[in-house]
Amino acid sequence: MSLWFPRLASDRVLRAQPVDGPFALTLRQGNTERLYCLNPAGLRQGLTPGMPASDARAFCPDLQSRPAELSRDTRFLHALARWAGRYCPWVGLDGRDGLVLDVSGTVHLWGGQESAMIADMRQRLTRAGLAVRIGVADTRGAAWALAHYAEGIAPPGAASETLKPLPVEALRIEAKAALALQRLGVRSIGDLMALPRGTVSRRLGPGVLMRLDQALGARGEQVSPLAEPPHYGVRMTLPDPIGLSADVMAGAKRLLERLCARLKENEMGARVLCLTLRRVDQESQQVELRLARPLRDVARILPFFERGVGQVDAGYGIDLLRLEATQVEPLPTEQIAHMRGPEDGALEDLITRLGTRIGLENIQRFLPADSHIPERSFLIAPAAWSRAQGPWVALRPRPVQLFAPEPIGATGARPPRHFRWRRMALTTQRATGPERIAPEWWLEDDGWRRGLRDYWKVDTAQGRRLWLFHTPQDPGWFVQGEFA
Repeated sequence: MSLWFPRLASDRVLRAQPVDGPFALTLRQGNTERLYCLNPAGLRQGLTPGMPASDARAFCPDLQSRPAELSRDTRFLHALARWAGRYCPWVGLDGRDGLVLDVSGTVHLWGGQESAMIADMRQRLTRAGLAVRIGVADTRGAAWALAHYAEGIAPPGAASETLKPLPVEALRIEAKAALALQRLGVRSIGDLMALPRGTVSRRLGPGVLMRLDQALGARGEQVSPLAEPPHYGVRMTLPDPIGLSADVMAGAKRLLERLCARLKENEMGARVLCLTLRRVDQESQQVELRLARPLRDVARILPFFERGVGQVDAGYGIDLLRLEATQVEPLPTEQIAHMRGPEDGALEDLITRLGTRIGLENIQRFLPADSHIPERSFLIAPAAWSRAQGPWVALRPRPVQLFAPEPIGATGARPPRHFRWRRMALTTQRATGPERIAPEWWLEDDGWRRGLRDYWKVDTAQGRRLWLFHTPQDPGWFVQGEFA
């Protein structure tokens, strides 16, 4: 059985955020933005995949578009493959928008009728907002051809008669070979079957005949099911209950060694670990550990469990320990160069220790942002899910402390000699500037409605080093920062 999702990418997006009217996903190919996947309304407007996005918007002004995300489409197709496991155990991927199922041993569960299985599939997929075309035949090639060109079920042993009226493209041959056959007047599979095999092989190579034999069943073609994802969980059953923290930590160490070895085999690192402790009264307690970076080092991970294990109520004893990495991330092996050794990870370990007490989300860091606007030149991100970027590049010195602009009573285009700020009378001793900064006209910002800003670095006689700016279009003076 072949399942083809002709609008997989757009259906995935529209399931979460429906759109009325024409909609398309775009994908950059070379230097051109082209249409990648369209909804039915876009197809009715005459738009086609591969059309330049600029031409499509000129042809259809109401077109709404978003960039395509191929990685998310792949994950969604894998999720559909897991869902299709309810119908048969052998489910594989078929390109970027299809699935192939070997249902030869499960049709009896539907009364021996493929139509009943197909009806159930179609009902569930339609309810989920997915368009699907389904073909069933004795061979994988024939099922693919039916799903793409003549949706239906081929009678057993009648693959040849079913495929004859279909175009040669239904054989999954290359576009170059299909074009060559059309130039020779061979447009259907029946026309190709009537040609001498030697002539076809000499002109087009063995690929066309291989695809033909696979579709007719003369050459076998396997369905390769998706491999089960590795399970990162280990357990230990104890002959006698334990209750001391030291004993629990010793058991956790043995489990962690086995788990880290499995992680290393797959070049993965644990990000979230869960230690489950089952008591003799069948009650369970869990100790969850969230790491600031993916790890598989026993010596570094084990000490983080001490605080959680110390708070566990062992009751009459613990007879089972289970450790599972509930969230993992790729952690490939790195080559250690002679010029630098491996990173010690002291900062990440400190973030992990603090995160076990106050939460990893509450530990944040500043990151540089691509903007010349002072208040937009940095980002605040959780330290556990971001990397320090540096060194920070600033063409002009910036204050250590930045705050919302605070007006001061002053006039003129140059910094005032005397002014008051935060109930302090200050005197300008030295002023450096101006540095003119224009607003980002493509963004709406109420704080920059006054227009241009001329920034000055002002050293006062009282020891304050302030960052002042003047707005020439709407005259006014403001203090926005203070230097160290």
